[in-house]
Amino acid sequence: MIRRGGLAWLFVGVALAQNLDYRQDMNWRAPESAAARANPLAGKSDFVAGGAKLFQRHCAECHGPTGTGLKKAANLTLPDVQTQTDGVLFWKMTNGNPVHGMPTFSRLPELQRWQLVLYLRTLKP
Repeated sequence: MIRRGGLAWLFVGVALAQNLDYRQDMNWRAPESAAARANPLAGKSDFVAGGAKLFQRHCAECHGPTGTGLKKAANLTLPDVQTQTDGVLFWKMTNGNPVHGMPTFSRLPELQRWQLVLYLRTLKP
């Protein structure tokens, strides 16, 4: 059982771990053709749970369990991320950004990457 003081410290720790200062890398841009791609799973909410599992397995280590970003990783709940098109998010996930430590996830099957994009849309600040 966690005491009230311990619970308060837990919340402080979680708040401090969030990357609230995230700013989008303006040099990391998807080509227009990639940005215009539509998510073939859009509107198919039954795929979100699979995206959540993939996120916990492949993304939570850097982006945190709720997507708020740890260390220098992007806070995926912020408007800077959420206003990007599905195609841009898919492209960034596929290609990575070695300058900022974002690995490529091109090894994941294409539909799994689209599931991740679908899940990212459910993240709220």
